[in-house]
Amino acid sequence: MSSLRMFAVAALVASVSLGGMLAKAAEPNAAAKELVSYRLEKWKTTHAEGDQGDKLVETLKKLRCEVKVGSHGGHTDVNYRCPKWQQLALKSHEEAHQWEGWLKKHGFETKHDH
Repeated sequence: MSSLRMFAVAALVASVSLGGMLAKAAEPNAAAKELVSYRLEKWKTTHAEGDQGDKLVETLKKLRCEVKVGSHGGHTDVNYRCPKWQQLALKSHEEAHQWEGWLKKHGFETKHDH
């Protein structure tokens, strides 16, 4: 797993649609105890309305995903992928499971290390 990039979720900054979880990319720190690895090799498209699309795009970018946005028919199409394994360093087991659930719900493959 030498190709993994580390970054920590140290504070909450961007609301994520359908879950209220928040993320901030930061440098890894000693407080991080749990690791969640993730990737999404193929493009996935999600339809979003209003500011939910903006929040999702912001969060996906903080997770170092490739993101493309298009609008039509009164909604926003958010296309995203993350072909290389990335890693979140989290402070608690509960937070790691919340992120793992959110990532899976959005189509990501995950691994949770302690």
